[in-house]
Amino acid sequence: MGKGGGCVPSKKKLPDGVTAAGNRQPPAPIDGNKSPVETSSSDPIPTTQNDAVFDPNPTRILKVYIVFYSMYGHVEGLARRMKKGVDAVDGVEGVLYRVAETLSPEVLAHMKAPSKDDSIPEIAEAAELAAADGFLFGFPTRYGCMAAQMKAFFDSTGQLWKDQALAGKPAGFFVSTGTQGGGQETTAWTAITQLAHHGMLFVPVGYTFGAGMFKMDTIRGGSPYGAGVFAGDGTREPTDTELALAEHQGKYMAAVVKRLA
Repeated sequence: MGKGGGCVPSKKKLPDGVTAAGNRQPPAPIDGNKSPVETSSSDPIPTTQNDAVFDPNPTRILKVYIVFYSMYGHVEGLARRMKKGVDAVDGVEGVLYRVAETLSPEVLAHMKAPSKDDSIPEIAEAAELAAADGFLFGFPTRYGCMAAQMKAFFDSTGQLWKDQALAGKPAGFFVSTGTQGGGQETTAWTAITQLAHHGMLFVPVGYTFGAGMFKMDTIRGGSPYGAGVFAGDGTREPTDTELALAEHQGKYMAAVVKRLA
Protein backbone atom coordinates (compact mmCIF):
# COMPACT_ATOMS: atom_id res chain seq x y z
CA MET A 1 0.00 0.00 0.00
CA GLY A 2 1.23 3.54 -0.78
CA LYS A 3 0.56 6.71 1.14
CA GLY A 4 -3.06 7.54 1.53
CA GLY A 5 -4.15 3.89 1.07
CA GLY A 6 -4.00 4.03 -2.72
CA CYS A 7 -2.88 0.96 -4.70
CA VAL A 8 0.54 1.18 -6.25
CA PRO A 9 0.87 -0.65 -9.59
CA SER A 10 3.08 -3.70 -9.33
CA LYS A 11 6.50 -3.37 -10.85
CA LYS A 12 6.75 -7.15 -11.25
CA LYS A 13 7.54 -8.09 -14.85
CA LEU A 14 4.69 -9.95 -16.56
CA PRO A 15 5.28 -12.91 -18.86
CA ASP A 16 5.65 -12.07 -22.54
CA GLY A 17 2.32 -11.66 -24.28
CA VAL A 18 0.26 -11.23 -21.07
CA THR A 19 -1.39 -7.92 -20.21
CA ALA A 20 -2.00 -6.57 -16.73
CA ALA A 21 -5.61 -7.68 -17.03
CA GLY A 22 -4.43 -11.25 -17.40
CA ASN A 23 -5.31 -11.51 -21.06
CA ARG A 24 -2.85 -13.20 -23.36
CA GLN A 25 -2.10 -11.26 -26.51
CA PRO A 26 -1.16 -12.86 -29.83
CA PRO A 27 2.58 -13.15 -30.47
CA ALA A 28 4.25 -10.29 -32.23
CA PRO A 29 4.25 -10.63 -36.01
CA ILE A 30 7.46 -11.78 -37.62
CA ASP A 31 7.08 -9.85 -40.85
CA GLY A 32 4.78 -7.13 -39.50
CA ASN A 33 1.75 -8.65 -41.26
CA LYS A 34 1.22 -12.23 -40.08
CA SER A 35 1.65 -14.01 -36.78
CA PRO A 36 3.86 -17.12 -36.75
CA VAL A 37 0.75 -19.27 -36.35
CA GLU A 38 -2.72 -18.21 -37.42
CA THR A 39 -5.64 -20.26 -36.12
CA SER A 40 -9.28 -19.56 -35.43
CA SER A 41 -10.89 -20.43 -32.12
CA SER A 42 -12.68 -23.33 -33.81
CA ASP A 43 -9.53 -24.91 -35.26
CA PRO A 44 -8.22 -27.98 -33.38
CA ILE A 45 -4.70 -27.61 -32.04
CA PRO A 46 -2.55 -30.46 -33.34
CA THR A 47 -0.24 -32.34 -31.01
CA THR A 48 2.93 -34.06 -32.10
CA GLN A 49 3.93 -37.61 -31.17
CA ASN A 50 6.65 -39.68 -32.77
CA ASP A 51 7.07 -37.10 -35.57
CA ALA A 52 3.41 -37.60 -36.62
CA VAL A 53 0.66 -35.02 -36.21
CA PHE A 54 -2.52 -36.17 -34.48
CA ASP A 55 -5.87 -34.43 -34.40
CA PRO A 56 -7.29 -34.62 -30.85
CA ASN A 57 -10.81 -34.43 -32.30
CA PRO A 58 -10.70 -36.70 -35.35
CA THR A 59 -13.73 -36.73 -37.61
CA ARG A 60 -12.60 -39.46 -40.00
CA ILE A 61 -14.01 -42.97 -39.86
CA LEU A 62 -11.64 -45.39 -38.13
CA LYS A 63 -10.98 -48.65 -39.96
CA VAL A 64 -10.71 -52.14 -38.50
CA TYR A 65 -9.46 -54.58 -41.11
CA ILE A 66 -10.87 -58.09 -40.67
CA VAL A 67 -8.34 -60.17 -42.57
CA PHE A 68 -8.93 -63.91 -42.73
CA TYR A 69 -8.42 -67.22 -44.46
CA SER A 70 -11.30 -69.69 -44.57
CA MET A 71 -11.29 -73.03 -46.35
CA TYR A 72 -14.77 -74.32 -45.55
CA GLY A 73 -16.49 -71.06 -44.59
CA HIS A 74 -16.40 -71.32 -40.81
CA VAL A 75 -13.89 -68.54 -40.26
CA GLU A 76 -15.69 -66.45 -42.87
CA GLY A 77 -18.92 -66.80 -40.90
CA LEU A 78 -17.19 -65.43 -37.80
CA ALA A 79 -15.63 -62.63 -39.84
CA ARG A 80 -19.00 -61.46 -41.13
CA ARG A 81 -20.43 -61.30 -37.61
CA MET A 82 -17.33 -59.46 -36.42
CA LYS A 83 -17.90 -56.81 -39.05
CA LYS A 84 -21.45 -56.40 -37.77
CA GLY A 85 -20.04 -55.82 -34.29
CA VAL A 86 -17.41 -53.34 -35.47
CA ASP A 87 -19.95 -51.40 -37.54
CA ALA A 88 -22.21 -51.07 -34.48
CA VAL A 89 -19.69 -48.72 -32.85
CA ASP A 90 -20.13 -45.13 -33.97
CA GLY A 91 -17.21 -43.78 -35.97
CA VAL A 92 -15.66 -47.19 -36.72
CA GLU A 93 -16.04 -49.35 -39.82
CA GLY A 94 -15.10 -52.98 -40.36
CA VAL A 95 -13.50 -53.91 -43.69
CA LEU A 96 -13.44 -57.55 -44.79
CA TYR A 97 -10.46 -58.99 -46.65
CA ARG A 98 -9.45 -62.54 -47.44
CA VAL A 99 -5.84 -63.58 -47.99
CA ALA A 100 -4.66 -65.33 -51.11
CA GLU A 101 -5.12 -69.08 -51.54
CA THR A 102 -1.89 -71.03 -51.84
CA LEU A 103 -3.34 -74.45 -52.73
CA SER A 104 -4.02 -75.44 -56.31
CA PRO A 105 -7.60 -75.84 -57.60
CA GLU A 106 -6.97 -79.58 -57.94
CA VAL A 107 -6.00 -79.94 -54.28
CA LEU A 108 -8.95 -77.81 -53.13
CA ALA A 109 -11.32 -79.94 -55.21
CA HIS A 110 -9.86 -83.10 -53.66
CA MET A 111 -10.44 -81.57 -50.19
CA LYS A 112 -14.03 -80.69 -51.19
CA ALA A 113 -13.46 -77.03 -50.35
CA PRO A 114 -16.27 -74.75 -51.56
CA SER A 115 -15.54 -71.84 -53.90
CA LYS A 116 -14.71 -68.46 -52.38
CA ASP A 117 -17.25 -65.66 -52.12
CA ASP A 118 -16.19 -63.03 -54.65
CA SER A 119 -18.05 -60.31 -52.76
CA ILE A 120 -15.19 -60.27 -50.23
CA PRO A 121 -12.07 -58.89 -51.93
CA GLU A 122 -8.67 -60.48 -51.66
CA ILE A 123 -6.13 -58.19 -50.06
CA ALA A 124 -3.79 -57.28 -52.89
CA GLU A 125 -0.62 -56.79 -50.90
CA ALA A 126 0.49 -56.52 -47.30
CA ALA A 127 1.22 -52.79 -47.70
CA GLU A 128 -2.54 -52.15 -47.54
CA LEU A 129 -2.45 -52.95 -43.82
CA ALA A 130 -0.76 -49.61 -43.10
CA ALA A 131 -4.04 -47.78 -43.74
CA ALA A 132 -5.92 -49.60 -40.96
CA ASP A 133 -6.34 -48.44 -37.36
CA GLY A 134 -6.75 -51.95 -35.98
CA PHE A 135 -7.03 -55.58 -37.03
CA LEU A 136 -8.87 -58.83 -36.47
CA PHE A 137 -7.04 -61.77 -38.05
CA GLY A 138 -8.91 -65.05 -38.54
CA PHE A 139 -7.68 -68.47 -39.61
CA PRO A 140 -8.23 -72.19 -39.13
CA THR A 141 -5.72 -74.24 -37.18
CA ARG A 142 -3.07 -76.51 -38.60
CA TYR A 143 -1.63 -78.59 -35.76
CA GLY A 144 -2.06 -75.82 -33.21
CA CYS A 145 -0.76 -73.01 -35.45
CA MET A 146 -2.29 -70.74 -38.09
CA ALA A 147 -2.95 -72.15 -41.56
CA ALA A 148 -0.13 -71.82 -44.09
CA GLN A 149 -2.16 -69.39 -46.21
CA MET A 150 -2.26 -66.87 -43.38
CA LYS A 151 1.36 -67.50 -42.45
CA ALA A 152 2.35 -66.83 -46.07
CA PHE A 153 0.55 -63.50 -45.85
CA PHE A 154 2.36 -62.56 -42.64
CA ASP A 155 5.62 -63.61 -44.28
CA SER A 156 4.98 -60.96 -46.94
CA THR A 157 4.88 -58.11 -44.40
CA GLY A 158 8.67 -57.68 -44.27
CA GLN A 159 8.67 -54.11 -45.56
CA LEU A 160 6.03 -53.12 -43.02
CA TRP A 161 8.22 -54.66 -40.33
CA LYS A 162 11.27 -52.80 -41.62
CA ASP A 163 9.38 -49.50 -41.53
CA GLN A 164 7.59 -50.39 -38.26
CA ALA A 165 4.43 -49.22 -40.01
CA LEU A 166 2.19 -51.39 -37.82
CA ALA A 167 3.84 -50.65 -34.47
CA GLY A 168 1.38 -49.66 -31.78
CA LYS A 169 -1.70 -50.79 -33.69
CA PRO A 170 -4.10 -53.15 -31.87
CA ALA A 171 -4.93 -56.60 -33.24
CA GLY A 172 -6.88 -59.68 -32.19
CA PHE A 173 -7.45 -63.22 -33.43
CA PHE A 174 -10.32 -65.61 -34.13
CA VAL A 175 -9.97 -69.24 -35.11
CA SER A 176 -11.57 -72.44 -36.33
CA THR A 177 -10.64 -75.94 -35.21
CA GLY A 178 -11.88 -79.40 -36.05
CA THR A 179 -12.11 -80.71 -32.49
CA GLN A 180 -12.57 -79.39 -28.96
CA GLY A 181 -8.94 -80.00 -28.08
CA GLY A 182 -7.62 -79.01 -31.48
CA GLY A 183 -6.11 -75.61 -30.75
CA GLN A 184 -8.75 -72.99 -29.86
CA GLU A 185 -6.20 -71.36 -27.57
CA THR A 186 -2.81 -72.50 -28.91
CA THR A 187 -3.61 -71.39 -32.46
CA ALA A 188 -4.09 -67.81 -31.23
CA TRP A 189 -1.27 -68.09 -28.72
CA THR A 190 1.32 -69.16 -31.30
CA ALA A 191 0.19 -66.34 -33.61
CA ILE A 192 1.11 -63.67 -31.07
CA THR A 193 4.72 -63.88 -32.27
CA GLN A 194 3.66 -62.21 -35.53
CA LEU A 195 2.32 -59.22 -33.63
CA ALA A 196 5.30 -59.04 -31.27
CA HIS A 197 7.81 -58.62 -34.07
CA HIS A 198 5.72 -55.83 -35.60
CA GLY A 199 5.36 -54.10 -32.24
CA MET A 200 1.59 -54.46 -32.43
CA LEU A 201 -0.73 -54.63 -29.41
CA PHE A 202 -2.44 -57.96 -28.83
CA VAL A 203 -6.02 -57.41 -27.66
CA PRO A 204 -7.61 -60.60 -26.29
CA VAL A 205 -11.34 -60.63 -25.71
CA GLY A 206 -10.80 -62.00 -22.20
CA TYR A 207 -14.01 -62.70 -20.33
CA THR A 208 -15.73 -59.51 -21.47
CA PHE A 209 -18.45 -61.60 -23.12
CA GLY A 210 -19.80 -62.24 -19.64
CA ALA A 211 -22.12 -65.18 -19.06
CA GLY A 212 -21.63 -66.39 -22.60
CA MET A 213 -18.07 -67.40 -21.74
CA PHE A 214 -19.33 -69.75 -19.03
CA LYS A 215 -22.01 -71.62 -20.95
CA MET A 216 -21.59 -75.37 -20.62
CA ASP A 217 -24.97 -76.59 -21.91
CA THR A 218 -23.79 -76.77 -25.53
CA ILE A 219 -20.51 -77.28 -27.33
CA ARG A 220 -19.03 -73.95 -28.31
CA GLY A 221 -15.75 -72.58 -29.58
CA GLY A 222 -14.00 -69.46 -28.41
CA SER A 223 -11.63 -68.65 -25.57
CA PRO A 224 -10.21 -65.61 -23.76
CA TYR A 225 -7.86 -65.27 -26.73
CA GLY A 226 -10.70 -64.66 -29.17
CA ALA A 227 -13.80 -66.02 -30.86
CA GLY A 228 -13.72 -69.51 -32.27
CA VAL A 229 -15.82 -72.17 -33.94
CA PHE A 230 -15.66 -75.95 -34.09
CA ALA A 231 -15.80 -77.15 -37.67
CA GLY A 232 -15.90 -80.91 -37.03
CA ASP A 233 -15.62 -82.68 -40.36
CA GLY A 234 -16.39 -79.42 -42.14
CA THR A 235 -20.18 -79.75 -42.12
CA ARG A 236 -20.88 -78.32 -38.64
CA GLU A 237 -22.27 -74.80 -38.67
CA PRO A 238 -21.38 -72.13 -36.08
CA THR A 239 -23.78 -71.97 -33.14
CA ASP A 240 -25.60 -68.82 -32.06
CA THR A 241 -23.25 -68.53 -29.09
CA GLU A 242 -20.15 -68.78 -31.28
CA LEU A 243 -21.49 -66.10 -33.63
CA ALA A 244 -22.55 -63.88 -30.74
CA LEU A 245 -19.04 -64.03 -29.29
CA ALA A 246 -17.64 -63.03 -32.69
CA GLU A 247 -19.97 -60.03 -32.86
CA HIS A 248 -19.01 -59.07 -29.31
CA GLN A 249 -15.32 -59.26 -30.18
CA GLY A 250 -15.93 -56.95 -33.12
CA LYS A 251 -17.58 -54.38 -30.85
CA TYR A 252 -14.88 -54.79 -28.24
CA MET A 253 -12.05 -54.26 -30.74
CA ALA A 254 -13.81 -51.25 -32.28
CA ALA A 255 -14.11 -49.67 -28.83
CA VAL A 256 -10.41 -50.25 -28.16
CA VAL A 257 -9.44 -48.77 -31.54
CA LYS A 258 -11.63 -45.76 -30.91
CA ARG A 259 -10.11 -45.19 -27.48
CA LEU A 260 -6.54 -45.46 -28.76
CA ALA A 261 -7.28 -43.10 -31.64
